[in-house]
Amino acid sequence: MNTADQNFAETGLTLPPAPKPLGVYKPCLIDGKYLYISGHGTVQDDGSLIVGRIGDTMTAEEGKLAARQVGLAILSTIKTNLGSLDKIKRVIKVLGMVNCTHDFEKHPFIINGCSELFAKVWGEDNGVGVRSAVGMGSLPGNIPVEIEALFDLF
Repeated sequence: MNTADQNFAETGLTLPPAPKPLGVYKPCLIDGKYLYISGHGTVQDDGSLIVGRIGDTMTAEEGKLAARQVGLAILSTIKTNLGSLDKIKRVIKVLGMVNCTHDFEKHPFIINGCSELFAKVWGEDNGVGVRSAVGMGSLPGNIPVEIEALFDLF
């Protein structure tokens, strides 16, 4: 059975730099056996952000890839602050916020980009937790997706 770090390596994906806070907050916080991850955006490998509004300047497929990129940014924060993805026991909760037009209705499809990544890293049982996927009128910097998460630590 592979570890989370090994599972991630098998995806062939790369981690962007861990994002720095754009306000007065911590990117992550450990409280007992829980790791809280603040809302993360679409940080790419070069540090730039994917921008756009789903249903307007971006398709649903592009939005799903943007959500996967947010998942990669979250993984980067975990590795930067904990040293290894193996310190995560399971995903407890994911909240996905989608910057979209008022008539867009496929919010869960978009956030699947992140959830499918987490399932690959920690497996179907431990990588899938409870989740909400909601539409927003806007997000900071016009990013298409913002995600926050709660994890159970070993």
